[in-house]
Amino acid sequence: MTAAMVLLLLAVDVTSDAVAQARALLAQDKPAAAIQRLEGLDGGDPRVALALGVAHYHSGNALGAIERLRPLVAKLEAGSVERREAVQVLGLSHYLAGRIADSIPFLEETRQWAPDNLELLHILGNAYIQVQKPNEARAAFARNFGVLPDSAAAHLLAAQMMLRAQQENQAEGELQLALAKDATLPQVSLLLGQIALFRGRLPEAVERTRQELALSPGNAMAWSQLGDAYLRQQAWDEAIAALQRSVWINPFYSAPYILLGRAYTKKGQPATAEGMLRRAVEYDPNNRTAHYLLGQLLQQMGRADEAQKELDIAARLQGPAAR
Repeated sequence: MTAAMVLLLLAVDVTSDAVAQARALLAQDKPAAAIQRLEGLDGGDPRVALALGVAHYHSGNALGAIERLRPLVAKLEAGSVERREAVQVLGLSHYLAGRIADSIPFLEETRQWAPDNLELLHILGNAYIQVQKPNEARAAFARNFGVLPDSAAAHLLAAQMMLRAQQENQAEGELQLALAKDATLPQVSLLLGQIALFRGRLPEAVERTRQELALSPGNAMAWSQLGDAYLRQQAWDEAIAALQRSVWINPFYSAPYILLGRAYTKKGQPATAEGMLRRAVEYDPNNRTAHYLLGQLLQQMGRADEAQKELDIAARLQGPAAR
C-alpha cells in the first residue's frame, strides 16, 4: 500500500468519525455543537453535506439547510436512507422558510415512503392550502384524521384548517360542500355563521348560528356567537338572552361576559355591566379587551382611579383592544 493510499484511508476515517460524532450530538439536540464539529471538513463529501444540512435545519436555519442539501439531493441514490433524509429535511426547510410551493414536491416524495406520518400530512395539507389546492389539502387532512376524502367530515376538517390559515374563501367553499352532503353535521353551520359575522353579514350570521343551535342546543360557543351577532345589530335584549344561555352552559369562558358588559352598558345598566366585565377579568386576567372596556366603563361612572388602573393593565397587555 502506498503512502498516498494510507493518507486517503486515514482521511476517510477522520471524516467518518467526525460525522458520527456530529450525528450523536444531533441525537442529543445539540445542533450548534454538531455544526462546529463538521466545520473544516470537506463540504463536497456527501456525508458531511448531509449532516451539515440536517444540523442547520435543527438549529432553525432553514435557508442554511436548503443551501447545503439542494445541490446534494440529486447525487444521492434513489430510495436510499440518505436521500430520504435529505428530501424530508428539504421539504420541511422550504416550508419553514416560507417557500411553500417549493416545499411541496419534497413533501410529496417523502409521503411516498411515510404515507401515515401525521406531522407530515398536517404540514402537507397546510402547504396545499397556501397554494390554493383545496382538494389536495382535504385529501391530506382526511387521511390524517381517518375519514373518507369525499365525506362531509373531510370538508369540515379542511375548512377548520383553512380558517386557521386565514383562508376564509376556501373554508367557506368547503363548508358549503359539507352542508350539501350532510346538513346535520355539527360545527358546519356554526363556522358558516362565524364567517358571515366576520364579514358583517349579520342576518346570515344569525340564521346560520340558529341552524347550529337547532342541532346542538347545548353549544355555549354558538350561543355566544349568536349574542355577538345580535349585539352588532343593536338588538340588546336578544343579545343578552343568548349570552346568558352561553354562560349558563359554560360559566368559565370570558367572551360572553365581555359581550354582556357591552350590552348592559348600551342599555344604561352600568352596575350590571361592571359585574360582567369583572367576571371576564376574573376568568381571563390577560384579556386586554376586558380590562379596556372595564376602564372605559369606570371612567363613565366617575371612578377615575379605578378606571386608570384597568386602562394601565390594558396598555401593558399585547394585542389591540376592541372599541
